[in-house]
Amino acid sequence: MTNDVIIKSTHRGLRYEDGRLTGVLEAGRYEVPERRPGRRGGRRAVVEIVVVDMRERELTIKGQEILTSDKVAIRVSILTQFQVVEPVAAVEKVVSYEDRLYSDVQLAARRALASMTLEQILTSRNQLSEDILSDVTDAAAGYGVKVLRADVKDLIFPGNLQEIMNRVLTAERLSQAQLVEARTKAQREEIEARSRAEVERMAAQSQAVVQNIRAEADAAALRVQAEAAAVYAGNPALLRVRELEALSQLSANPAARIYIGFDKHLDQLRHASD
Repeated sequence: MTNDVIIKSTHRGLRYEDGRLTGVLEAGRYEVPERRPGRRGGRRAVVEIVVVDMRERELTIKGQEILTSDKVAIRVSILTQFQVVEPVAAVEKVVSYEDRLYSDVQLAARRALASMTLEQILTSRNQLSEDILSDVTDAAAGYGVKVLRADVKDLIFPGNLQEIMNRVLTAERLSQAQLVEARTKAQREEIEARSRAEVERMAAQSQAVVQNIRAEADAAALRVQAEAAAVYAGNPALLRVRELEALSQLSANPAARIYIGFDKHLDQLRHASD
């Protein structure tokens, strides 16, 4: 009689005969003979298959109270992600690779925190996670486990220190908000100043263009007048015609007063008085 053992693709099996490892089994169905007396030597070999999970898993180290280098007691929780990569080492090197990994991460966290001050921990939390991961990686590899990450999940401080930190964080947020507001105001004023300068520049350009056009128009009018004067100087009769046209236009206005030959009469009066 035999028993069937099914190993999934996410697992591996370690086959033992009478306590000796005889092979690593991939995914599939395997027959394991029942434990009963056999003909060879009076008994049949005892076969055992130990199934090992090869998937990525998580392990959380909770609430470890550790002293920093400046003697501040803090509680830390660490989230660890790991994967068995060598099933033989994971089963044979240690009694329980999960318990061993828990202890190794715990000790690595203690060593890392003990070498850092509270200020360094607060400002370099990512560095703390990297130090823990670096410390535990080689140790875990010795029993067939690959540590994928070891991140500091929570940091819990003493009550009075927590209150002080909350005040500091509130002050920092207020300071940052004021800084952003000041920057926004300065940027707005800068944009408004640039806009005013651009408007003034465009107005000055427009005024200069208008003045240029007026100057060109005045010059053109003077040229026309000069040309007309030259024409009238060469043609007195044409000038007389223009005078008569002007008199005709003035006579249409009843309020207009027209003096014809006024200068000639004045000369006569001056001679008579003499």
